[in-house]
Amino acid sequence: MPYAHVVGWGKYAPPKILTNAELSRTVDTNDEWIVTRTGIHERRIAGPKDTAATMGFAAAREALDVAGILPTDVDLIICATATPEYIFPATACVIQDMLGAVKAGAFDLSAGCAGFMYALSLGSQVIQAGAHRVVLIIGSETLSRITNWSDRGTCILFGDGAGAVVLQASDQPGGVLSSLVRADGSGGEMLIVPAGGSHQPASVQTVREGLHYIQMNGREVFRFATRVVDRAAREVVEKAGLTLDDIQLFVPHQANLRIIQAAARSLDIPEERIFVNLEKYGNTSSASIPMALCEAVACGRLHPGDRVVLVGFGAGLTWAAAAVQWGAPPERKPSRMRRAIRAAIYPVAAARSRAVRVLRHVEARLFGSPSPKSVDEDGDTKKK
Repeated sequence: MPYAHVVGWGKYAPPKILTNAELSRTVDTNDEWIVTRTGIHERRIAGPKDTAATMGFAAAREALDVAGILPTDVDLIICATATPEYIFPATACVIQDMLGAVKAGAFDLSAGCAGFMYALSLGSQVIQAGAHRVVLIIGSETLSRITNWSDRGTCILFGDGAGAVVLQASDQPGGVLSSLVRADGSGGEMLIVPAGGSHQPASVQTVREGLHYIQMNGREVFRFATRVVDRAAREVVEKAGLTLDDIQLFVPHQANLRIIQAAARSLDIPEERIFVNLEKYGNTSSASIPMALCEAVACGRLHPGDRVVLVGFGAGLTWAAAAVQWGAPPERKPSRMRRAIRAAIYPVAAARSRAVRVLRHVEARLFGSPSPKSVDEDGDTKKK
């Protein structure tokens, strides 16, 4: 059975920073109140040209560069997002086109803030089953666009960003050692965007009532999160045949510092073994764990061979975890030819996409649509 190793990682954070002080000018709050209750000092906000797809593309491109893997080598792209580019097509398909990953399948996965962990579990199992060799996992969110900026209970929490990892098959033991995914749909109303789906389609009334914004029962979500982080971490470590003492680093979903601190106490591990960066980004939902992984590597908190436990939780209610033996990017330097291909592949992908669109339009003008068919009473089809 092949092992699913993490061989590349990347992130994208929009340049615009929204501080607590700036928030206090538009809503009844202040820096001390926010920091005391959440640990958040500032968050990133998507600019006019930033979308779930463009940010996901930037993170994916960086992850592929770290891995030394070309987009044409990717077999599958899974994009976890609660703020997709469109209802359909999938944001993953938009990113696939931008990357020029012409051999890859692509789809979105919706599991709230646990989405990246769901995708990581699924991607690793696809590799372990032998179905694919290279899987690109992306978490990308523009939560600022579904946040009610007059609601003090939620607007202080959320930010935008994207992160990605590359999973690659290997015969060497390691990589994703174990994973789990769980859900409790009875708590779905605790964290919800009520309108915009088939239950309450968009209308003047839903817009007027602000039903396209995030609504959250903060107290209940806090209680849920502090329970499941401990339970999921212990279960996934045991499933991997390890103990908590074998884990060098814990990277939880970056939702609230008090939740993370409560988990540390419950697991009886020092806070020094838990990576936290939410003070800079706030809650970026499915992007928070891959963004944290990138920063943990960059600041020397995560090294090749380290065992790390990742735990996500969020709307659904959903939660998921994984125990991972961290990998390393390839030591070999890419050849001059491969570096040239890597530099050219994204402009070529954009040109190819435009050409295919034009060709499809010309083909439709020249040949029209296929002849319609009708169905007779016996269920057989026949040409009109």
